[in-house]
Parts: sequence; C-alpha cells; structure tokens
Amino acid sequence: MSINTKKRGNSFTRAFAVVGAAIAVSAAVENRRRPAGRDLETLGIDRDAFNRIL
Repeated sequence: MSINTKKRGNSFTRAFAVVGAAIAVSAAVENRRRPAGRDLETLGIDRDAFNRIL
C-alpha cells in the first residue's frame, strides 16, 4: 500500500467520523439532550462553551 493510499484512507475515515459526530450532536440537540463530549471534540467544539449555550 502506498503512502497516498494510506493518506486517502485516513481522509475518508476522518470524514466519516466528522459526519457521524455531526449527526449525533444534531440528534442530541433536537431531543434536548447533551451531546457526547467525544462528538463535540470530533467537530472541534469546546464542551464548556457548548454547555453554556444549552
């Protein structure tokens, strides 16, 4: 496996992680729950700042 293939695989993995986290956070907010900290971190959102909004 070449370096380019590995890099591409990591990009796809990261993209799926970001989309999954966005869906999870969206569902949590819609259902008036706190999203998982792991999902907020994946999206680059500070947990404390997000909790002040809710």
